[in-house]
Amino acid sequence: MALEDSLSHSNDVVSMLFIRFKNGDEKAFKHFYDLLYSSILGFCMQFIDDEEQSNHIVQEAFINLWLHRTSIEKPGGIRSFLYTAAKSRCLNHLKHEKVKRRYRDNHLAEKENQLNISILDSMTFDELVIREMEEIISQFIEALPEQTRAIFKLKRFEGKKNSEIAEELNISIKTVEAHFTKALRTLRKQLKDYFPELLIAIFLQNL
Repeated sequence: MALEDSLSHSNDVVSMLFIRFKNGDEKAFKHFYDLLYSSILGFCMQFIDDEEQSNHIVQEAFINLWLHRTSIEKPGGIRSFLYTAAKSRCLNHLKHEKVKRRYRDNHLAEKENQLNISILDSMTFDELVIREMEEIISQFIEALPEQTRAIFKLKRFEGKKNSEIAEELNISIKTVEAHFTKALRTLRKQLKDYFPELLIAIFLQNL
């Protein structure tokens, strides 16, 4: 597939999958589940040092996404909904842990827990903010070299494996890895003047 075709194909695929998702297509839902699960899990794990509990929170967020799918207006709203739902459940968990710790002698853990609550309280993931971030990120993505941009979109937005991208573009897996690493490095450097490092990490975490 030509690079130009790959770029336009990515946007078409996302739009098509979003429509199918809203109409109750379970395969389309699974696409977004596979694509975003690790990002939401990574977000939770930054505040809750319990992988099992974090997985439980992420699963609840996706269940609620499915139940409220008809209220999502644009593809970017999926990410916004999931982060907001995960944030709410992380806060509830941390506040519950705070109550339990009142009966324990663990001052350091209490301080860390309160810090995590404060950070989460200060973070907003409304769709307008998410959309603004995605527009800025999109501008930087479009400014990447053509092949780097194509590889980043195929991996980041379509969730394709390195081997699949290599076959599709008729290049080596090592080349795919090199271009994707270059894209991430470039985007992190450019975005640091716009957003806190934590938010940049969250939005670029889905590797």
